[in-house]
Amino acid sequence: MLNGKVVFISGASSGIGAITASMLASRGAIPVLTGRNLEKLKERAAVIGGNCSYYVMDVTDMKQVEETVQAVIARYGKIDILLNNAGYGQFESFTDMPIESFEAMMDTNYLGIVRCTKAVLPYMLKQGNGHIVNIASMAGKIGSAKSTSYTATKHAVLGFTNALRMELKPKGIFVSSINPGPIDTGFFAIADPSGSYVKNVSWFMMKPAYVSKAIIRVMERKKAELDLPHAASVGIKLYGLFPRLADRMFGGLFNRK
Repeated sequence: MLNGKVVFISGASSGIGAITASMLASRGAIPVLTGRNLEKLKERAAVIGGNCSYYVMDVTDMKQVEETVQAVIARYGKIDILLNNAGYGQFESFTDMPIESFEAMMDTNYLGIVRCTKAVLPYMLKQGNGHIVNIASMAGKIGSAKSTSYTATKHAVLGFTNALRMELKPKGIFVSSINPGPIDTGFFAIADPSGSYVKNVSWFMMKPAYVSKAIIRVMERKKAELDLPHAASVGIKLYGLFPRLADRMFGGLFNRK
């Protein structure tokens, strides 16, 4: 189903972006790796081999994003799937986090997705088909202490995804969001340098390969939305219906930063 599909991936130098790229290649897809770390991109592309390619790209730089997309189109003639994966977190209390940190995180986590989508979408519309997959977060549905900035960016991603899905459905373009909970990756080196949060939720953390397999299933089935782990979807639905009750029941779980 993914054989021969060109998959443009942001944030592909490590973590679930890199692992997903390898899994896609094993299914016959052509992963296009992008990110800011040249050496890591080269290493991953060398391991994947085949028709895989890599480009240094910063999602906060619109000109660079556009130039990268143009280079990919020139090489492959199409982009079938866009995986918007680039992003980071920083756990800090609202009173302590400077406004510049709020701006920087929104610029990467949300506007980075907007930029990549803006650059890729005209080619998908011309093709008459395509699939945009945005990596959001469980935080986009359930807020927690010391993550006001990160939570806000993921709420923005979900709002953008849901609205874009409705806008593009008549044009043959699918739009999906994946909302994972904590994943055992380098994400927490920045988000939780003390390691306290990781220690408190280690029993709940998912392995990157598990998340990458789920991402690929969404691509294959064109599922609109997926919450991970699956058990979390129950809590998310409860939170939507009874937010105050859910705060009392689960607040201690999410406020361990």
